[in-house]
Amino acid sequence: VTSLVLVGSLGIALTGCAAITTSPSWVGGGMAVTGPIRIAEQEAELELELETRRMQPDEIAARHVLVMHKDSKSRPDEVTRTKEQALARARECLERIRGGADFTAMVEVYSDEPGASERGGDLGVFKRTTMVKSFSDAAFALKVGEVSEIVETTFGFHVIKRTR
Repeated sequence: VTSLVLVGSLGIALTGCAAITTSPSWVGGGMAVTGPIRIAEQEAELELELETRRMQPDEIAARHVLVMHKDSKSRPDEVTRTKEQALARARECLERIRGGADFTAMVEVYSDEPGASERGGDLGVFKRTTMVKSFSDAAFALKVGEVSEIVETTFGFHVIKRTR
């Protein structure tokens, strides 16, 4: 519905849309029906995540192999491989570990983290909030002695072994 309004003594005409008092038939089911369902699903997911965290310890210990690429945060200058090359290298490392290779030995061969070889990739004991979320989520989900899948962070690709 369009309306014409004369304003002031100059007789300037403004046109615009008047409010529609009824909603078109296609509006009826959208958010009114699915919104509450989505909110309930999100609340259930959040509660499940909170329950999972409550069951996990406050601190764990882990070792990791970090394979970096040229876009990795805090990378040494000598790391020039592409992201795809880094992922392939991390996959190779994980395959060797799953095949029985010693984790600490794989740190020496594959990790780009400065000082990792000397520490055997040991990160010591840490709280969930110490590490970036994707790393912590993967590490805290592991059982002691278990090795993660490849975990990507802004630092590169990690293979994590929970030690405590």
